[in-house]
Amino acid sequence: MRGENMKQSADLRRLLESIDRKSYPAYKSAQGIYAFESYTLSIDHVQGDPFASPSKVSITVPHARAGYPGAYFDTPWKKTALEDYLVRQFGREIAQFNFKAKGSGKSGLIAISSPGPEILSRTACEITKTGITARFEVGFPAFGRTINSGELIKILFEFLPRCVKSVFFHASRNPKEVKAVAELAEDQQFIREELKRQGLVAFVADGAVLPRESGVSSRPMKGGVAFSSPESLRMEMELPHRGRITGMGIKEGITLIVGGGYHGKSTLLKALELGVYNHVAGDGREYVITDDTALKLRAEDGRSINNVDISLFINDLPNKKDTRRFSTPDASGSTSQAAGVVEGWEAGSRVFLIDEDTSATNFMLRDELMQHIISRDKEPITPFIERARDLFVKAGISTVLVAGSSGAYFYIADTIIQMDCYVPLDITEKTKKACAEYGEDPTKAAPGFSLPAPGRKLAVSAAGKNMASSAGRQSAESRGGYGNSGRGSYGDSGRGGYGDNNRGGYGRDSGRGGDRGGRGRDERIKTKTYGKDSLQVGKEQVDLRFVEQLVHGEQTAALAQMVRYCLEKQLFPRYSVTEIVKLLTGEINRGGLPAISDSSYAAMGLCMPREQEIFACLNRYRG
Repeated sequence: MRGENMKQSADLRRLLESIDRKSYPAYKSAQGIYAFESYTLSIDHVQGDPFASPSKVSITVPHARAGYPGAYFDTPWKKTALEDYLVRQFGREIAQFNFKAKGSGKSGLIAISSPGPEILSRTACEITKTGITARFEVGFPAFGRTINSGELIKILFEFLPRCVKSVFFHASRNPKEVKAVAELAEDQQFIREELKRQGLVAFVADGAVLPRESGVSSRPMKGGVAFSSPESLRMEMELPHRGRITGMGIKEGITLIVGGGYHGKSTLLKALELGVYNHVAGDGREYVITDDTALKLRAEDGRSINNVDISLFINDLPNKKDTRRFSTPDASGSTSQAAGVVEGWEAGSRVFLIDEDTSATNFMLRDELMQHIISRDKEPITPFIERARDLFVKAGISTVLVAGSSGAYFYIADTIIQMDCYVPLDITEKTKKACAEYGEDPTKAAPGFSLPAPGRKLAVSAAGKNMASSAGRQSAESRGGYGNSGRGSYGDSGRGGYGDNNRGGYGRDSGRGGDRGGRGRDERIKTKTYGKDSLQVGKEQVDLRFVEQLVHGEQTAALAQMVRYCLEKQLFPRYSVTEIVKLLTGEINRGGLPAISDSSYAAMGLCMPREQEIFACLNRYRG
């Protein structure tokens, strides 16, 4: 479409002038690609009316015009960092013109993805071999439902060119600022590689600001206590660009974080939890780096469990239910956390992050008195404290645990960090001496450590089979395009627009209707997302509130597309969960997130989750 079908910007202006004052659907004739002086503009989807989700628009600037040095995007981490930077800068530029064009409904809206402090791979901006593409939304202006093309001309021919020139032309940017983005990405990647070389699970730089402004804000707390490593845990690294940096290295094994309430235990764990992502400069946590497979584990009362071998932790149930292939639609706290451990191992996690405040107490430990009164043969649960050492020694999985209720954890820990007014203290040696004086270790490694067999498959319900079968038949037929004969309303939910990092972005319906070449309406599976907390595929909702390392609603939108893709391709239960994730990531590596989306413009508001979150989503899908 970018060759002989490309039109000129003058053609677009004439078209818009010709449809002024016509009914709103006439805007659809503007869909297409247009050559402007230094970039191309693509109108990918036009909204059904001014009150629907805004139209989808993209611009592409060739590298010859953009002029960003290739050295700034020649590795995946630098490329993602530069794309993230461009999204943020473009968002700031277009915000000046948001709703400056007047009209009804969403007329005049101009918006792009709104990132939080984490640097993520997004479809909002993509750097390819040929150029830079930015994807965003525009509310096409109208009076009521009558086209007001003069205002759209103002957006496309006045506002947008100024924003494109300001952001996507390297000559318009501060060169030191752009260079700093690439250098920070290289320094962060260096630390990640250093973790592996030095047997660490995390690094927290001296001077990092871990507390946040509030529970609903990701901004650093003004006047927050700067992090300072205990001398015994302090290490230094020589970064490629920043040079010498010091901080606390957390070694592989079992690390215990203790301290009084409100002294910073959970704040440190939260920083480690989000350290799986790189952060922007100024966040305060840009040099807090955690093993990128680290998984936050917690109890999730009521979650579904599908065909998981939890016999490592739970056996000999009174109802004789087989825990080697355990399924339930309504798990208890202990059962859900046991499943989470096994699913985390299956997802390739090398580190578990656990806060006892959000854990099931009976899953984590049993004290001596309870063991004395309720004998082991009457208790089906083998607590985590008895498996933690074997998880590290035999499975290579480290644990970072926040605890404050029981001294039993001291006996299993390799490193013990006390948080005192947000200052970490290494109390390992002192505590080990106290343990020796106190008495024998009350915890014993449980016998019979055996990891589940690989290759677990998800059982599919009858409703799921019917939906997948219907989608499979549909995908084999000609779909005939979108919205033909005026019957293909795009299913916009009207909840659209871009949210901030805490509210999660898109609330929308991405399953679109359309004419299927005379065979009736398109029967493809519809998806919806509700911030970053849940998604819906068909009629099945997936609760992701407790998948705590999802940080943006666009990640949830991508997960919804992945589940839909699995159903339409009928991957359940032909393949194991591991094989399905490999298939999904393989498709995305080859064709980007659009490769698993139901339309090119539906892929506009997506953000790549980690493999751990893909596993988590599939494991929580009840269909």
